[in-house]
Amino acid sequence: MGRGRWRAVGSALWRSVAVWVVSTLTMLALAGILPDFQLQSADGDSATRIAVTAALGAGAFGLLSALVWPVLVRALLLVPALVLGLLAFFLNGSLLLLALRLIPDGRGDANAETAVVVAAVMSAVASATGGALAVRDDDAYRRRLYRLADRRRGRLVEGLAGPTSPGTVFLQLDGVGHDVLRSAAEKGLMPTVAGWLGQDGGRASHRLTPWRTDWSSQTGASQLGILHGSNEDVPAFRWYEKDTGEVMVSNRPASAAELQRRAIERTGDGGLLTVDGASRGNLFSGGAEQLALVLSIAARRGKENRSRAGYFAYFSDPANAVRTALSFIAEVFREIGESTAARLKRRRPRVNRGGLYPFIRAFATVVERDVVVAAVIGDMLAGRSSVYADLVAYDEVAHHSGPVSGDAEKVLQRLDRSIALIAKVAEHAPRAYRIVLLSDHGQSPGETFRGRYGLTLGDLVRAGCGLPVPRKAQRTHSGAEARSTARAALRRPVEEGAEHRPARRAEPIVLASGNLGLVSFPDVPHRMTREEIDLRHPALLPTLANHPGVGFVLVRGEGRGPVVLGARGAEIHLDEKPDDLGPLADFGPGAADAVRRTDGFPHTADIMVNSWYDPQEGEVLAFEEQIGSHGGLGGAQGHPFLLSPLSLSAPLENGRELVGAERVHDVLRRWLGEFRGPEIPLVGGAPGAPDDSRREGPGDTAFAATDGSVQDKTH
Repeated sequence: MGRGRWRAVGSALWRSVAVWVVSTLTMLALAGILPDFQLQSADGDSATRIAVTAALGAGAFGLLSALVWPVLVRALLLVPALVLGLLAFFLNGSLLLLALRLIPDGRGDANAETAVVVAAVMSAVASATGGALAVRDDDAYRRRLYRLADRRRGRLVEGLAGPTSPGTVFLQLDGVGHDVLRSAAEKGLMPTVAGWLGQDGGRASHRLTPWRTDWSSQTGASQLGILHGSNEDVPAFRWYEKDTGEVMVSNRPASAAELQRRAIERTGDGGLLTVDGASRGNLFSGGAEQLALVLSIAARRGKENRSRAGYFAYFSDPANAVRTALSFIAEVFREIGESTAARLKRRRPRVNRGGLYPFIRAFATVVERDVVVAAVIGDMLAGRSSVYADLVAYDEVAHHSGPVSGDAEKVLQRLDRSIALIAKVAEHAPRAYRIVLLSDHGQSPGETFRGRYGLTLGDLVRAGCGLPVPRKAQRTHSGAEARSTARAALRRPVEEGAEHRPARRAEPIVLASGNLGLVSFPDVPHRMTREEIDLRHPALLPTLANHPGVGFVLVRGEGRGPVVLGARGAEIHLDEKPDDLGPLADFGPGAADAVRRTDGFPHTADIMVNSWYDPQEGEVLAFEEQIGSHGGLGGAQGHPFLLSPLSLSAPLENGRELVGAERVHDVLRRWLGEFRGPEIPLVGGAPGAPDDSRREGPGDTAFAATDGSVQDKTH
């Protein structure tokens, strides 16, 4: 038995003894408080004898709970939550009465009502003690997740040999750009990822490949394209549709459901996960039958709605609840401390981080992370063939603290530990698993448009239209995914349409998606042309195009297709494919194609506004209250990554660049169909797999090598 094994056994023994001691003391205290609960004979006993009796009772109760409760959970999870709570109290009381009967000489006694109270208190204390001791112990956490997944694994593999083909787990690190991931690995912030990339001096097991998003560099467009193969007609995070008079918001359950329906109708395919797949923590289902925390089904009612099933299954284990609750509280105080330090040090740029934000952050970085990781582990132990899960922790923190801030780096460290945990659990799964990390977009730093100029994009549009501008600029809402996920978990509606409608239909609707702005005139049923806008508001387009905070403006020309306007009268007609890209030149290769594609969408706004971009610093100006933003063109936001095992084929062919979420879907679908034999490792390169670490082409980067081993980490 190795040293690590002895350490694990010693740790488990220490926790068991500690819980037993605390339970014994709790039982003694309750015996002194409750008149109908006794731990001594009728003639009285010494203090030592009473203590021994309490220890025996606590031990018997703990043993019965450990042996019986896992069996009961499988049945109790099938009943409604209220009935489950009542049954749990009743069964706990029954277990305590049985434990008291096992004490020699009949020294333990309680009536039924008292037994229920004593059992409830002792269970709570034991769970709290065990959970608190296990908060920083991933081994204990993993064992609890194994028990949680037993019911699913048993149904799948009972009496059958394990699957011979490997499964695939796709872990989406929301908002983590290619350069951020590579830098974090080089700094040692993500040792698991660094090991896969060979930065520990071994042989590389994974290849790192950047890819380029569409103009709409946000989760709604990217994940819809990745999971369903089409993100056509998703021009931004939120946009106004003239034919329905509705504002679509990517993270609103009703909008997500409609976008998913349209994608399926367009492609004729259910999605990436239609064959024995699971979708966890995503905006869209991907066609999976196993769903938990999926926003596109959160608006449904009835038995088919599994959007909250993951929470119920996870928190049915009291130890999981305690572990997550303690981490949640710690994260709230961590955010309060970090935001206070930022104010005292007068860091710039900075946005407001008060109100409910500390709780939203804690939900994203703790609750959703724990529940999604537990669901993925359960899927692996159940042997599902494909799993796609989104971890939104980094994206949420980077929006408010900055993409390369110390706050964001701490989140990356904790995400790496979650990745290591998943990789370690794969060793116990009934089939081999290929673990693929990817992101849906990056984030670009920079202060807000409002912070730099003292007005919002909406104020600037109103000024260009000759409309009155409020004296004080109004704050815009953040498009971060975690806020809507939290609301969906609490069954609170996520509706952001009415607040964007103007008082009069002749006034424009102005929406923000990171550093991308959209301007629509709701009283005009079609998309207005440049000539129509100039006739109606002659100063509007020059006001926008010449503002120093605006990079370029897209409008539709009369008979000449998409027109890009810039400062000092610069303009280019994209259908004519000009050599001089004018205002688009600073936004990098592919900018013209991305803008041209979006121009062809049916619901593209009358005016599309992309903020200023500094190519030297990589900074943009967000039209929302974010100092790390994404949604438009400019900088790291448009450069996410794929980190795939060498046992899978290379994402790219002939050094071509991987462009667009739809192309990423094609790559992932191809990988799901690949099988290179039974020796594909859980993590790491297969023996004899081609070593791409020496081959670097445009957009395909691999590092020198590693053995792919994963060490146990603790929180």
